[in-house]
This record gives sequence, structure tokens and C-alpha cells, in this order.
Amino acid sequence: QVRLIESGGGLVQAGGSLRLSCAASGRIFSGYAMAWFRQAPGKEREFVATMSWSGGSTYYANSVKGRFTISRDNAKNTVYLQMNSLKPEDTAVYYCAGRNTVLVLTTASGYDYWGQGTQVTVSS
Repeated sequence: QVRLIESGGGLVQAGGSLRLSCAASGRIFSGYAMAWFRQAPGKEREFVATMSWSGGSTYYANSVKGRFTISRDNAKNTVYLQMNSLKPEDTAVYYCAGRNTVLVLTTASGYDYWGQGTQVTVSS
């Protein structure tokens, strides 16, 4: 069992930055692909970014490419999402997710473990 806890959300003005963290506990974190998803009110959960277990492969949604960066520190069992040049449309609850796999997955159904989410609000 893996437990994921997100932190770092908050209120920020458009153009600002936030860094989200997701701390993992339980089984070996280093073997897990990790991802970030987000869900805005009235919308489906959508893929944001993912990183392979080794950190060698990353993939981003087109809507965040060039603005967001996913990274991980396996020694700290933590994955991060650095969000720059934030826009009001980035407002959502952000979730981290994990799965013990070598695959790079962009669909929510591909992940076994989820955090509780952290709210990000970007004001215009």
C-alpha cells in the first residue's frame, strides 16, 4: 500500500508560481511512475504531467507544456510539480497519483494510488 499526501496549493495571481509536493509512504517509491492530475469544478479529472520511476521520461499535457515541470527525489519519496506563469484556467484541485510500473501513463484509470488533492486557485 502506498499513501500519497499533497501539499503546496494556495491562491496566487495570474503569472505567479507555485510548487506542489507529493510525499509518499509505504512501499518502495522509487519503482513507481508518478503523475499529477487536476480537476476543475464541473469538469473531468485531466492529466497534467507524469514521470517514469527512473525520472528519465516525462510527459506533459499540451496545456501546461513549457510552464510546468515535474520532478522527483526518490531519496525523499517525494514528487514535485513546479508551476510557473499560472493562468486562471489552471485553477483546480491537483492530485498526485502513482503506480508500480515502467510505463508512462496519461490516463487516470492507469494509476492505483491517489492523494487527497490540494487546491490551486489562480486569480486574474
